[in-house]
Amino acid sequence: MGRMSSVFIVDGSETDSKLSVSEWWLEPNTEGPHMHSHTEDHVFYILEGTVAILVDENWLDVAKGSYVFIPGGHKHSFENRSASTAGFMSINTPGGFEQMMPNIVHYLAENPLGDTNR
Repeated sequence: MGRMSSVFIVDGSETDSKLSVSEWWLEPNTEGPHMHSHTEDHVFYILEGTVAILVDENWLDVAKGSYVFIPGGHKHSFENRSASTAGFMSINTPGGFEQMMPNIVHYLAENPLGDTNR
């Protein structure tokens, strides 16, 4: 997906749609998806670097080893404002978010991620 990549470790088909687990990686100074929401709950656990995470109207700088819970239906986004690669694990419940990936990949091919503005 350009300057962002993801790998699904476990998907809904393996968990009877109870959850999915994926890793997301952003190159330095890379914006993420713009603010959006969906029904699944998320837990973002930071694997490397610091990820700026937007929940509703609040940006949080979340460092390696920390996590953020994002309830389903809440607007959110994320970006890497640092000079190093940053990554996080996303645990989504229920599973099924991964089924949106083809549309997300297509969208980002037509709308590449840019530099952060912060």
